[in-house]
Amino acid sequence: MLHDLPSISEIIASFDLAAKKSLGQNFILDLNITEKIARQGLPYRDDETLVEVGPGPGALTRGILLNGAQELIALEKDQRCLLALESLQVASKGRLRVQEADALQINFSEISLKPLKIIANLPYNISTQLLIKWIEGVAHISGLVLMFQKEVALRLVASPRSKAYGRLSILTQLRFQTHIAFDLPPSAFKPAPKVTSSIVVFKPRASHPTGDLWEAIKTVTQSAFAQRRKMLRKTLQSLFSEPEATLAALNLSPTARAEELSPDDFIALSQAYLQEAQ
Repeated sequence: MLHDLPSISEIIASFDLAAKKSLGQNFILDLNITEKIARQGLPYRDDETLVEVGPGPGALTRGILLNGAQELIALEKDQRCLLALESLQVASKGRLRVQEADALQINFSEISLKPLKIIANLPYNISTQLLIKWIEGVAHISGLVLMFQKEVALRLVASPRSKAYGRLSILTQLRFQTHIAFDLPPSAFKPAPKVTSSIVVFKPRASHPTGDLWEAIKTVTQSAFAQRRKMLRKTLQSLFSEPEATLAALNLSPTARAEELSPDDFIALSQAYLQEAQ
């Protein structure tokens, strides 16, 4: 049934789905590409619920279904696309449920009692906001396969002492193992964006900071990277009574900059912050 559906180009033409810049839409037409993206989320397990954000005309949706998904929830806010997805919903024979929703507003923990595996070609203009939401809600996530601008993707997987390394790198890596699966050129999309895109795969860490420690990490990294070219002994003055002594006690150089510290270094620094705050 899925193979008998019109092509994505025909769906776009039939439903007049000109990509809306306001929604950050860039559609992928080639099902070989969307099946490759969907494969990054394999295996699909019975103890998780698959979720797609912003299915648009349904190219990635088809890829996920063709890879064997038995239960897929697609969240879409564009009324035009909701109509276009109806034939795909019928062809899925009960495996696809399309839900009108704004991903920025919805509570993902209420979508299913099972952990969520989210696979999405994210609109560039909200991709980082959504990722932060899922970093915070990692307890309800079994995995993520997400598309970003390559520049953002490089920040997510960056190592200390690199230009791309920053607060987002640390928060992401403390809760997920991440890697870039592959890149996509602008020509893979309609309309073609001006930048290369990357598919990033996220696997939740078995153990990660939570509670007060997590909140402390957010506070400490915020201060440390607020002026990333300044030394830590300066950027941490508002958090520690004696920042130089604290850094020295942790075997960290007071003249180091935030980009030189590893995620584990920030855990140690945040634990010291909590102790001082008691």
